[in-house]
Amino acid sequence: MVGMGMLPEECISYIISFTSPMDACRSARVCRLFRSAADSDVVWERFLPHDILQILSDSDLASSMHWLSKKKLFFRLSHCPILVGGDRNRSFAIDKRSGKKCYMSGARRLSIARGNAPYWQWIQKWRQSRFYDVAKLDHVWWFKIVGRIETNILSQKTTYTAYFVYKLEENSSGFHLPITKRVYFKGQGESNRDESTCTLDIRDPTPPPLDRHNLPQVRGDGWMEIEIGEFYNDCGDAGLVICRLYGLRAVLYSGIVVEGIELRPKA
Repeated sequence: MVGMGMLPEECISYIISFTSPMDACRSARVCRLFRSAADSDVVWERFLPHDILQILSDSDLASSMHWLSKKKLFFRLSHCPILVGGDRNRSFAIDKRSGKKCYMSGARRLSIARGNAPYWQWIQKWRQSRFYDVAKLDHVWWFKIVGRIETNILSQKTTYTAYFVYKLEENSSGFHLPITKRVYFKGQGESNRDESTCTLDIRDPTPPPLDRHNLPQVRGDGWMEIEIGEFYNDCGDAGLVICRLYGLRAVLYSGIVVEGIELRPKA
């Protein structure tokens, strides 16, 4: 039997391309031949989304993508989200474990109840934001945010988790009370069957949530995130995912900064 080390480099690359990005990185540590095979474009092109060139053609990376190897492009997109679309109010990245697509819709793409002055302010070049502007709440008595994203831009046959990304200012109010959240497909109606509650302010949650999915987590980029829900994307080109959050009580809400809603493949 011929050992792997006796095969041509092209054959080794082809075999590695059927594994995963993490397996390819492990293979590169075996020996010089495997490192060369594992670093080839044959391997990393397979890990990238099939429509990656189309996605990047409408991004800030369009002018430089042809100068990057497929491996460098993969790691660039798995560590640094890029802005895509004509309005640059959506960001794109890939999951470093699977190569599947991740998207965040910025605040400008969300439907925010009473989302204009004097209730909300649009702040440009907010610190740590990947977008040009964010939505900052001054005060409102009815908190409701809805995000919509087309399923055809997501990875198919994939379970996604949706997250609300935000920050609370020191003088924020109202967000210690329960917030209702739900993820559903357009056409499922306004049923509250899949709704659950969470709190966006962990300083004084009332009442305390039941599990960590209903508590906010600190992100690596300095923002907070709360899981809205998850869904399985098997809708092809025809689906629309709706992510909704709203306050259960008519109280004074203030002091939240909204970055957006992010969809990531479930870990």
